[in-house]
Amino acid sequence: MAMTIDRRDFMTLAAGTMALEAASAAVAASPAEAPIRNWIVVNALGGLGDPNHPSDSLVPDLGPRVLAEAHASGLTMVNVTLGYVSGPDDPFEASVRDIAATDRLIRDHARDVTKILTVADIRRAKAEGRIGLLYGFQNGAMMGKDATRVDIFADLGVRVFQLTYNPANQIGDGSMAPENRGLTPFGHEVIARANDRRVMVDLSHSGERTCLEAARASRAPISINHTGCRALVDLPRNKTDAELRLVAERGGFVGIYFMPFLNASGHARAEDVVAHIDHAVNVCGEDHVGIGTDGSVTQIDDLHAYEAALAQEIAKRRAAGISAAGERPDTYPFVVDLRGPDQFRKLARLLEAKGYPPHRVEKIMGQNFLRYAETIWGA
Repeated sequence: MAMTIDRRDFMTLAAGTMALEAASAAVAASPAEAPIRNWIVVNALGGLGDPNHPSDSLVPDLGPRVLAEAHASGLTMVNVTLGYVSGPDDPFEASVRDIAATDRLIRDHARDVTKILTVADIRRAKAEGRIGLLYGFQNGAMMGKDATRVDIFADLGVRVFQLTYNPANQIGDGSMAPENRGLTPFGHEVIARANDRRVMVDLSHSGERTCLEAARASRAPISINHTGCRALVDLPRNKTDAELRLVAERGGFVGIYFMPFLNASGHARAEDVVAHIDHAVNVCGEDHVGIGTDGSVTQIDDLHAYEAALAQEIAKRRAAGISAAGERPDTYPFVVDLRGPDQFRKLARLLEAKGYPPHRVEKIMGQNFLRYAETIWGA
């Protein structure tokens, strides 16, 4: 039977093929490709999406180009944000809808992606050449006033619960909450329930007191999946040495992001990512630091067009009261010279140039997250 395809679909498929060919060429030219090909590469907070065609939905975009460039990047697993972050939707209903929609996408793209529930799933994704999607939240608002909702979402496959976004919620204060009041009694209930269900407790975006109190309250190690170091750049989204040290001392994990908060100018470069990783390693030790880019690997074709969309997004975030200090319409939510499908290989090369031996680079690129995941989920 003959198959017909319209021009739009043809162009989408062609773009995906061209992206894969270009990314593969970059891989072949890269001297760091040989080790990265064999490594498990974990993005502790990121996404699969096309920034050339932004969407209001947090459900991953698994179009041909997105998948092609994700495969070519060497990515093994990414923690994708689902559910409610802010806005008028009911937090519980929005979160359940996102989970159901992503489950359906994974079923439809089972050759390329797989849902991550265990460490064994991550290793299997690597062996089978698929990309693992780890379901996570970036706001605990969907818990309402009922800590047993942790059970509901754990049963639906959510494995990362970030307690707060930038503002305060019923669990604790976020990084932009001026009172810095710390963890609430309900927050203690949620953490205890998450410990019972072997769910990761993530303190990214939290205020300093909330982070420190949660790390002490949790019976299991906690994580800060995407952050920078406040000792280098004094912004609320970055973590103090006290937070970083306590998380590491209790066996946790810290992921460094590729965000504007890594440089006081708001224009972060690859050298800033290396500097923040290096500082975190010095504070936490080499077994507790990884990456959580807070971005995707799909290349941006037209930065000028992207800037216009970004200005609108920043305006919306400010109006909603969820913006962080350091966000501006002229600051990209990525590192300008560490993006696209070569970002992980380039970072590995830069860390090796810094003097990091290959085994330490491999830890940062993924093994440290696996070690942490095993302490929460088991092997």
